[in-house]
Amino acid sequence: MSINRVGVIDIGKSNAKVAVVDFETRTELAVRKRPNTVIKGGKYPHYDIDALWTFALEALRELNQEIELDALSVTTHGASAALVDTNGNLALPVLDYEFAGPDQLWAEYDTVRPDFSESFTPRLPGGLNVGAQLFWQARCFPDAFAATRWILPYPQYWSFRLTGVAAAEITSWGCHTDLWNFTTDLYSSLVMKEGWLEKLPEVRPASDVLGVTLPAVTAALGLKRPLPVYSGIHDSNASLLPHLLERDPPFGLVSTGTWVVVASPGGDIDDLDPSRDCLANIDAFGRPVPSARFMGGREFEMLTSPRQPGEATIARVLSEGIMLTPSVVQGSGPFAGRQAQWTVPREQLDDDAVYVVVSFYLAMMTAECLMLTGASNHTVVEGPFAGNALYLRMLAAATGRPVEPIKRSATGTSIGAALLARMERHVAHDAAVVEGDPAAAAYAERWRRAVGA
Repeated sequence: MSINRVGVIDIGKSNAKVAVVDFETRTELAVRKRPNTVIKGGKYPHYDIDALWTFALEALRELNQEIELDALSVTTHGASAALVDTNGNLALPVLDYEFAGPDQLWAEYDTVRPDFSESFTPRLPGGLNVGAQLFWQARCFPDAFAATRWILPYPQYWSFRLTGVAAAEITSWGCHTDLWNFTTDLYSSLVMKEGWLEKLPEVRPASDVLGVTLPAVTAALGLKRPLPVYSGIHDSNASLLPHLLERDPPFGLVSTGTWVVVASPGGDIDDLDPSRDCLANIDAFGRPVPSARFMGGREFEMLTSPRQPGEATIARVLSEGIMLTPSVVQGSGPFAGRQAQWTVPREQLDDDAVYVVVSFYLAMMTAECLMLTGASNHTVVEGPFAGNALYLRMLAAATGRPVEPIKRSATGTSIGAALLARMERHVAHDAAVVEGDPAAAAYAERWRRAVGA
């Protein structure tokens, strides 16, 4: 059977959605969304898994009535793992990676975690290192951890709920987890030291069909027949996949959402600086990709909202060099240890000016990430920031390279997850590119001097 319409469960940190993707046009035909809420009570802050599952089933059932589905796929944010018992239930809640609890064992964990040269994972706060999550859970909840049969990457947890098949996948384990050895292409020394290997399922490609929907799921979705379910993929790698099928490396990809994730396919991972939140990811083909990131979408939401500032406001910000310097969200990004500062008190700026300054700040942070990952040739931007003309203008000026915005979807994650069904080469359409200009380039140089970059 030809796979043309793929239902995708796409769980981001801020929002969850279910989309129907048309394979031929690589577009979303229909979408349902809901906030991804965190439950503060219980053992620790955790995701509302029951609500997400109910939402996914109801959305898929409703969408299948409108557009008959051929297959299902999954993509989720990283830094999360699900601990499943022998009955297929959660042995512990799925921890919110922004929870600081794992930091209680920071010093102890540092004695067992792999070197950066093995895992290409920077030391990150809270639960951003999955290894730190597991280390903390094993010590704080030893009985529940002992009752865990499977430690599943978050995308494969949802695939497991759909099929009953436990599996792991490389893009999730290769994403700042401390669980993967980039040299041997096997589980890391941490896994062996902690005795977790028997709880980790077989690693299978993201494009593998794990199985078909369970009878109860098939009935709940109102399907005429069970549907094949693909293993699933980490969201940043889902965003990267369409570009790997369209372009030859090297190039830079900027995927924007809650996180701004920069990937530089074709780059060298040996010079990455872990102190600046650089790391290596692994793409859907199993190749290391130098990467860097910062919480740009979260920073945007904290500071401003979409606007259409006038040319006079933009010109004033550029000519007067009104700037925001890093970092707004602490603990990650290329300037993790710095405190954000406005060169002009924010209360003296109107909302339009704040929007301009914040857009330029986000572009400069992105340019820094591109530099740190050794990006070359043109830069592709997708997600919400692809529609921000000021961001694109400053990014092109700061890098000195053309920027190509991709606006085919609010995010490229659903498209990438759907492409797991048919990993075919695709010729990219020529897109309009954004070039830098002298005024923006001069501002970028002033910003770099201000932060000592």
